[in-house]
Amino acid sequence: MTRDAQIAAFLARHGATLADTEPLAQDASFRRYLRVRRPIRAVLMDAPPPEDVRPFLQIARHLYAQGLTVPEILDADPDIGLVLEADFGDALLSTLLDAGEPAEPLLNRAVDALVQWQRAEPPPGVPAWDHVPMTATALGTLFDWWWPARYGAPAPAGARADVEAGLTEMLRPVAEGPRCGVHRDWFAGNLLSLPDGGVGIIDFQTAAIGHPAYDLMSLLQDARRDIPERAAASAFARYLAARPDLDPEAFKAAYQACAAQRHLRVAGQWVRLALRDHRPQYLAYGPRTWRLLRDALAQPAAAPLAAALDRWIPAADRGNPPGLAT
Repeated sequence: MTRDAQIAAFLARHGATLADTEPLAQDASFRRYLRVRRPIRAVLMDAPPPEDVRPFLQIARHLYAQGLTVPEILDADPDIGLVLEADFGDALLSTLLDAGEPAEPLLNRAVDALVQWQRAEPPPGVPAWDHVPMTATALGTLFDWWWPARYGAPAPAGARADVEAGLTEMLRPVAEGPRCGVHRDWFAGNLLSLPDGGVGIIDFQTAAIGHPAYDLMSLLQDARRDIPERAAASAFARYLAARPDLDPEAFKAAYQACAAQRHLRVAGQWVRLALRDHRPQYLAYGPRTWRLLRDALAQPAAAPLAAALDRWIPAADRGNPPGLAT
C-alpha cells in the first residue's frame, strides 16, 4: 500500500479524504504535517517508519492529562506513523513576532506557560538532558559536521578532548542544579497564541529531564529571530519572580552555560542539516547563531568553553563553512 493510500484509509475513519487536507509548514525533522479542513478540523502528523511516534503519543497524553495546553490526541496508528491531533491554529508566536507584534507581552505569556510546564509532573521514562548528553551533542555537531566542512579534514584528537573538558567544566552549574521537565525547543516557533489568551505547546517529542534554565534560554536567545533585548530582560525578570525557589545567581550561571552549549550545538546542526539532510536553507540562521555564541562565550560562566575554543578555532573562522550555500 502506498503512503497516500495509508493516509487515505486513516482519514476515512473520520469521514475525511486527502482532498480535505492542506500542507502545513514543516520543521527540521522528517515529519510532515497536514491540516484536515473537513468534516473535522485537525492536524495530521505523517511520520512514517523508521520514525517512531510512540514516544510522542506517550508524552502528549501525559501532558494533556496534567492540564497543559498541548494538542489532544484524537486518533493514532503508531505502526504506520500517523497521528491525528487537535488543531491549535496558525497564530505561532514566531509568526506574530516576525509580523512586528510587540515582543514583551508575547514573551511574558510564553514565560507564564513555561512556569506551568515546569511545575507539572514530567512525563515518565523521558531521558536526562544534563551535562552528559549536552556535552556529547555539542561535540557531535561541532566535530562531526562543522569542523570537516570548515577545514576539509577531521579535527585533531586533542581539539575534541580539550573542548569536551571545557564543556564539562562549563556545565557544572547544570549538573549540580535543580531538575524539571524540559521541552528542549521552547522557542517561538513551537508556541501558539490561543483565543483564550493561553499558549499552545507543540513539538515536545524530545522532552527530557533537565535544568529549568535551558528552556527559558531557548525562548529568549532564539537562533531564528532577533529578540529585543528589553523584552528579553523583562521576561527573564518575570520568570525569576515566578520562581522564588531558585537561587538567582546560580540560575544565571546555568543560563549562561546552557546558552553557550546550545548555540555551539545548533551552529553545527545547521551544517548537518545542509550536508546530511539536504536542507541548506537552515544555514541562513548561521550568522545569528554564531553571534549568539560569541555573546554567550563572553559571559563568566562560559569561560572554560571559551578558553578551549580559543585554542583551536580562531574567531575569524567562526561562521558557516565557506562554500556552503543557503
